Amino acid sequence: MKFAIPLSMLPIHEMQPLAIAAEAIGYDSLAVSDHLIHPESFSVPYPYTADGSVRWEQGTDWPDPINTLSLLAGATSTIKFYTSVYVLPARNPLRVAKEISTLSALSGGRFDLGIGMGWMPEEFEAGGQEFSKRGKRADEMIEIMKLLWTGEMVSFQGKFFAFDTLEMLPCPPRDIPIYVGGFSEPALNRAAQHDGWISDMHSLDELKALIAQLESKRSTASQHKAFEYICFSCWDAFSLEGFSKMKDLGVTTMTTYPWMLYGLMNDAPLREKIDGMERFFNEIVCQLR
Repeated sequence: MKFAIPLSMLPIHEMQPLAIAAEAIGYDSLAVSDHLIHPESFSVPYPYTADGSVRWEQGTDWPDPINTLSLLAGATSTIKFYTSVYVLPARNPLRVAKEISTLSALSGGRFDLGIGMGWMPEEFEAGGQEFSKRGKRADEMIEIMKLLWTGEMVSFQGKFFAFDTLEMLPCPPRDIPIYVGGFSEPALNRAAQHDGWISDMHSLDELKALIAQLESKRSTASQHKAFEYICFSCWDAFSLEGFSKMKDLGVTTMTTYPWMLYGLMNDAPLREKIDGMERFFNEIVCQLR
């Protein structure tokens, strides 16, 4: 099992030193999340908590994920990156394809794309994109991006997007895996068609059931190719034993703030967080690889 450290909801000046430390210690990946804005009020409830409230406070920094990872790629050489998750349909597909292919090329192919369909209408309105039919639009966006990433002359005529023959360079040095986040039926169906799934925060039993659903949705043919189960640590299994159970369920990458196992929160001093990363690596990661 691989281990990734999320960098969201941390002081932005700590992101680069934490990335450098994570690579030096031996972690596999870093994950960043995405929000364009934080509205004064939300028109819909947050779908991932029981009471509909978001997990962060007003005033939380949400740096652009692609710009952030470009900085971190330049400060590191081997550690990988992924978005957890990037709100794909809130954006223009050609602009997204260009930014991602550039990041992949400059980082030596160290970037994987984790996407979500978004839940906040205000985010789409602010970005000038339609909130309705965002899932179908995202599916078409993926088609477009994969075409553009070949580096060849391509054209596209779809329901939502169209362009005449063109090329976009640089192209990625390798195929960019696409992971889909969420646990609704459409999200699971979409994830099963691509390269992996990104969980939310679940109990161990919930995670077991979701992985079973995904396995049943993947076709016999697709089950022969690599599929990533990228999962946040379960709230009721936050221990070596719990992480081992997650591995047994088929989790391939566990995403967690390692210092929290030792009672440190995200506002702890940087040095203490790095010490927690080192301790977690020695006590947990080395036991489960």
